Amino acid sequence: MLKIDAFTIEYRKNPLGIDDKKPRFSWVMLSDKSATVQASRRIIVMGPDTVMWDTGDVPCSQSVLVTYEGSALEPKTKYTVSLIVKDNHGETAEADCFFETGLMGRFNPNALWITHGMDSGGSSCPIFIKDFTLNKKVHMGRVYISALGIYEAKINGNKLGDAYFAPGWTSYHHRLQYQIYDITGFLNDTNNLCITTANGWYAGVLMSNYRYGERTAVWAQIELIYENGQTETIVTDNSWQYGTGPARYAEFYHGEVIDHTFDVEVYGAAKPIEPPTGELTAQECEPVRVTKRIKPVSKTLTPKGELVFDFGQNIAGLVEAELDEPRGTKVVVKYAEVLDKDGNFYTKNLRTAKAEDTFICAGGGEVFLPSFTSHGFRYIKVEGIDNDYPADRFTACVLHTDMEPIGEFTCSHPGVNRLQQNIVWGQRGNFIDIPTDCPQRDERLGWTGDAQMFAATAAFNYNTALFFTKWLRDLKADQTIKHGVPTVVPSVLEDKEGVAAWGDAAVIIPMALYRAYGDIRVLEDQYESMKDWVEYISSKAGDSFLWQTGAQYADWLALDKEELSDRVGATDIYLIASAYYAYSTGLTAEAAGLLGYTDDAVKYRKLRDDIIEAFQKEYITSTGRLVSETQTGCVLALHFNLAKQEHRVKITEMLVKNIERHNNHLSTGFVGTPYLCHALSDNGCHELAGKLLLQRDFPSWLYTVDKGATTMWERWNSIKPDGSFEDASMNSFNHYAYGSIGDWIYRMIGGINILEAGYKKSLISPRCIKGISGAKTSLKTPFGELSCEWGYKEGVFNANIRVPVNTEAVIDLPNRGIKESVGSGVYNYTYQTEMDI
Repeated sequence: MLKIDAFTIEYRKNPLGIDDKKPRFSWVMLSDKSATVQASRRIIVMGPDTVMWDTGDVPCSQSVLVTYEGSALEPKTKYTVSLIVKDNHGETAEADCFFETGLMGRFNPNALWITHGMDSGGSSCPIFIKDFTLNKKVHMGRVYISALGIYEAKINGNKLGDAYFAPGWTSYHHRLQYQIYDITGFLNDTNNLCITTANGWYAGVLMSNYRYGERTAVWAQIELIYENGQTETIVTDNSWQYGTGPARYAEFYHGEVIDHTFDVEVYGAAKPIEPPTGELTAQECEPVRVTKRIKPVSKTLTPKGELVFDFGQNIAGLVEAELDEPRGTKVVVKYAEVLDKDGNFYTKNLRTAKAEDTFICAGGGEVFLPSFTSHGFRYIKVEGIDNDYPADRFTACVLHTDMEPIGEFTCSHPGVNRLQQNIVWGQRGNFIDIPTDCPQRDERLGWTGDAQMFAATAAFNYNTALFFTKWLRDLKADQTIKHGVPTVVPSVLEDKEGVAAWGDAAVIIPMALYRAYGDIRVLEDQYESMKDWVEYISSKAGDSFLWQTGAQYADWLALDKEELSDRVGATDIYLIASAYYAYSTGLTAEAAGLLGYTDDAVKYRKLRDDIIEAFQKEYITSTGRLVSETQTGCVLALHFNLAKQEHRVKITEMLVKNIERHNNHLSTGFVGTPYLCHALSDNGCHELAGKLLLQRDFPSWLYTVDKGATTMWERWNSIKPDGSFEDASMNSFNHYAYGSIGDWIYRMIGGINILEAGYKKSLISPRCIKGISGAKTSLKTPFGELSCEWGYKEGVFNANIRVPVNTEAVIDLPNRGIKESVGSGVYNYTYQTEMDI
């Protein structure tokens, strides 16, 4: 029987507020028959009173990101979508969904940006207030809101939505999001809309004391449709009031002060201001939400006498406190990722971030939960309550962009399972509207290098299509001809020259998204940015075809160290720069080909060939020696295909010898680590790659696990073998870059690989390593669940494989000697073989 399991529009189910003029439809099919493919489909889009698009019965197998091609969509309009599909077995299935358009650029000209009249250096959070009366029954009510700063909106005391940190962090000078809320069920005869604002990323202090602006402001547009068909619009103007309320202070780095003894006070009329230069656009990705709630696993008094609660997991988020204290009692909650080796609360690695929330009680049972800050923590220290206070009065609320979890991996090795959990938790802790480097100290910026190194792994764990699409638009907006791609996006650091591996996010991430989700629009949107990055490097390289100028982050935090530096590693910094130049140029050529830009494809393929030729002359001797015989130098030469075929064996031997000199341990930093095990597995050294994965002493992935890590660390030795810490000035315990090993784990041990974009065609080829006797991997691809479960015991290998409807796969199991091409369905294999695992 054929069924439609999911029907989405721009990756979302029944979305409210679509600004896309040509949204795309995707659906997942299920069937109890093997080798099922879609034979035809029909899509009907209905407006309020007319058919907008009827495709008719189209012989077509496309079921992912089908572009709307009907009549022009109108703003603020609900559309219903009907889908009928037929498969190759003659069975049919139907599904329905709907979407509602946003403002689509048609803003009410009377809606003003308004601000408050308080001192811009004041600490309390401004509130913008509008009272309005209705004398007719409302059929539908919507409110569209944006802000300079971050906001929380309530109508008649009811919070609108469940998102945090709206409107989100974008390149505010270029782009600014707005959100859409359904207020129909909250409306009364008399109504009160309150929008509380906080500095957030806009007016708060960011790293290097950067601020976009000095004060918060809001913009809002209320749209009402009455049951008699009449409409009314209420907008922000000087009829709105401003004041303050219980939120007395809020900063991302420092925390929030909530005073329940303080009621809302109205100070006067709001003041119109000049609108921001950034273009208003509807929310582009999933909002930040509370996705999990965790109770403490223990309560202790430290040797210093501190009352500390342990939640058992390092997270990014907030603590909700249930307090029953006399009026005026001040309770302070402080946050930390770790305890020191003596068991005391440790916050030195937070640098200047205070990371504390203060709750002032009004008396009686109260619940406190901040709205305008976030912290990175596993532990909290609570001051102002008795030591016997019940632990269950405190709840850790996990915050991150609410992406759909799509990947799972487990295996027979408990340490690797914990490592996989740490990778996922590292992603959760740092995908907070943008891909941050860390969630706890006074930084939390969108470092481009970290993001590109982790992008492939990220796309296995969660559906990151919307998340990265939004962020890439800001990358493109902040990119310049003069400086290239900023090292952080949105760009809040002083202008510096773009650097290799970091700026290459402009090219690598769009290609990663295209491969994972089959989303060609990402390449269309980002292609000019990809080209501009390559052209920027070309302006530095000139006719030499080598990037050998300027400062570089190189192999950041590698354990082999260049003279006079403890951070960039020993690999020649310009070898790395030139290697990435070749890699990004090749990817740009590939994108040009996919988009039909034939001349560009030819141009960039030739440029890549010229770069590789220059690279070989400069960095590889005639006998195959590499100028930098470091692990990262060898890995880049192999993984980016920069060496002649006759030299690959020698470079592989260099890599193996280097690893052996390190007693079969890695020494790579941010640049080498993502590709290290891939380079080994792809060049006949898969067993050694497995040894690296399963090493337990420093430096290794499982060393961190054995030290109690519940997320990925910034440094391999963030906690040293003796229990002391690395340099507190840069030592995050929630930093996902080294979690890039997840891509290798999913693909090699799990066996799930892409042959055609979006997993239209997959390769199922698990590669066993000694120490792991079985694994189970599943991935919700755009077409449905793709999975591989395998085990080996007493000479018998078993595998169970699921291939989604409308796709095909090549199955290549260990020691089977057969590559089998199959269609959708479930496949079971059992055979005898000898394996040393």
